[in-house]
Amino acid sequence: MSLQNFHRALFEAKYGKNDKNWFPKWLKRYASFLKEHHLPKSKHEDASTVADEELPINVELAVRFCKILLTSKTPAWQRLQAVRALEAYQAIVLGIRDATFHSMKVKLGELAHRERLDRKEKASSDPISVERDLIGNIDTREPMAIQQLRIKLRTHYLEISTEKAYVGWVKRFMIFCGSEKLENYAEPEIKRFLSDIAVQQHSAPSTQNQAKSALLFLYQKVFGRELEFLDITPSDKPARLPVVLSREEIAQLKPMFRGTQKLMFGLMYGAGLRHREVQRLRVKDVCFDQGHLVIRTPKGGEDRITVLPNTCREGLSEQLQYVRRLHDQDLENGFGKVYLPFALSRKYPNEDRKIGWQWVFPSHKMSKSPRDGTIRRHHLSEAFFSKCFARNIASAKIVKNAVPHSLRHSFATHLLESGSDIRTVQELLGHKDVKTTMIYLHVMNKPGLAVKSPIDSLLNEES
Repeated sequence: MSLQNFHRALFEAKYGKNDKNWFPKWLKRYASFLKEHHLPKSKHEDASTVADEELPINVELAVRFCKILLTSKTPAWQRLQAVRALEAYQAIVLGIRDATFHSMKVKLGELAHRERLDRKEKASSDPISVERDLIGNIDTREPMAIQQLRIKLRTHYLEISTEKAYVGWVKRFMIFCGSEKLENYAEPEIKRFLSDIAVQQHSAPSTQNQAKSALLFLYQKVFGRELEFLDITPSDKPARLPVVLSREEIAQLKPMFRGTQKLMFGLMYGAGLRHREVQRLRVKDVCFDQGHLVIRTPKGGEDRITVLPNTCREGLSEQLQYVRRLHDQDLENGFGKVYLPFALSRKYPNEDRKIGWQWVFPSHKMSKSPRDGTIRRHHLSEAFFSKCFARNIASAKIVKNAVPHSLRHSFATHLLESGSDIRTVQELLGHKDVKTTMIYLHVMNKPGLAVKSPIDSLLNEES
C-alpha cells in the first residue's frame, strides 16, 4: 500500500485531527530516511521504490530513525509522534501490532514530560535562559558579554552578518583591554581603541564607524549605559567613486551568464538590486501583473518597490515553477519550512510552509541554521553568483575592479544618463538621502558637456 492509500485509510481510522494531519508527513520523512540510507535491502532491492511500496517497519529501524531526528535536535514530543505514526502504519497497512513499540512510547513520553518541566523551571528561575532558547543556540563557552550581545542583537532582529561583525569587534576590544569584563571600562578605552583603528591600522572610515557602532550597541543596549561624547581620531581615507560598467561592457558580459546566474545578473542590473536582495527575494514579492518587485527589510530596514525588467519575466516565471516543484517535493519529504523574519514562525506556526514565503533562488541542498540548528532549505550562497561574476569579468578582459554590486551602480548611472529624474532613481535604489544618489552624477557620461582638452586645441593649431 502506498503512502497515498495510507493517508486515505488513516482518515477512516479513529485518530485525532492532529494525528491525521502529521502521521503521513512523518511516514514520508521515514521513507526518505530509508531511501537515503538504502534500507532495508532485504525486502527492497531498489531503495528508490520504498516510498511506493509497503514500508518495512520494525523497532530497530524506528530506533535508528529516532536517532537521526535527535541529531537534528527534534524534541522528544515530536519523536514520540513519529513513533506513533510508524505504529499506526504498521497496524493499518501491515496488519501487525508490535508490543515493543509500547516501551519506546513510554520512554519518549517520559523524556517529553521532562523537557516540559525543564522549560517551566527555566521560565521561573532563569528568564535569560528562556530568551536564549527562543532566539537560537548560544555558545555558553563564550564570554558572558558576548552571550548577552548575541541575545540582544537577535531580539532586535539584526542580520546574522551584523551579529558576526559586532561580535568580532567586541572580541577585538576585549583583546585590546586585556579583559573579558568590558563593563569595567568606559570612554577612555573606547577612544583609544577607535583611534588606534584609524592611526595604527589605517582603516577606512566605514570600518571605524562599524567598530564604533558595535561598541555603542554593547554599552547602550547590553550594559544600559549612555556613553559621553567620544572624541576620537577619525579615519581620513578619501571617499571612492563607485565602479560603473559601461553599456558596452554590460552587453559583453550578459551572454556569458547561463541559467539562474543569468537571471540574477538581469535583476541586479535591470532592477538595481543588491546582491543580498536578489538572494533573499521571496515568491510573494514578485508582482507580474503590476510589473514590479517588492524589496523587503533591505539595508536601512525600509521596504521599497522597484521595476521588474521585461526581459526577466520569462526567466522569473520558469524559476517560480521550479520553486513550486521543489517545495512540493520538500513537503512530501517532511520538510518545506523556510526562515521567517521577526519571529513570525511562532506567531503563525504554519506560515513558514506556504509557497509565498519560499525563496525565489533556493539552495540546491538542505542546511542547518547557524542560530537554532533547524534543518531547512536556505537561499543560494553569495559565492554562487560572485565566483561566476569574477570569472566572466576576467574572461571579458575588463580591468575595472568590478564586483556584483557594480551592477547596481551601473543601473543608477545609466538611468541618469538616459534622463531619469534623480528623485525617481533615489526611490528605486531605496536611498534615504538624495545626496547618496547624487554620487552617480560624478561618474555618469555627460555627452552634452562642452569641455575640450587644451592639448587637443594645441595639436589642432600645430597641424
